[in-house]
Amino acid sequence: MTALALILAGMAGLFHVLFFKLESLDWRKPATWKTFGLTSQADAETTAPLAYNQGFYNLFLAIGAFAGIGFVAFSDTHDTIGWTLIVFACACMLGASLVLISTGRSYARAASIQGVPSLLAVAAALVAAT
Repeated sequence: MTALALILAGMAGLFHVLFFKLESLDWRKPATWKTFGLTSQADAETTAPLAYNQGFYNLFLAIGAFAGIGFVAFSDTHDTIGWTLIVFACACMLGASLVLISTGRSYARAASIQGVPSLLAVAAALVAAT
């Protein structure tokens, strides 16, 4: 179960690194802002500071998950720290996906991409850590 939990947490982390890239680095590119449902470059410019900030939130959650994976995988004495980081980071990702879906059914796909790996990682981590 440990390997599964680490793989799922890694997937959740990788998705959040991708979200960081899209939101903080590529937001002003038409392909990116169209993906997020914006209709004009002007809208992308207006929302760029918000997206930039949100992207960094995603990056920091990914770093937390990756640090947890590192502690569990490479430290014999810090498993508790690792599992705590994994569960906390992935639970925050899951919470964010629930907030996203609460804004409308049109966000169901995006919320699933964000939330399903996180949910499964939390569940697997809680089983593996006991």
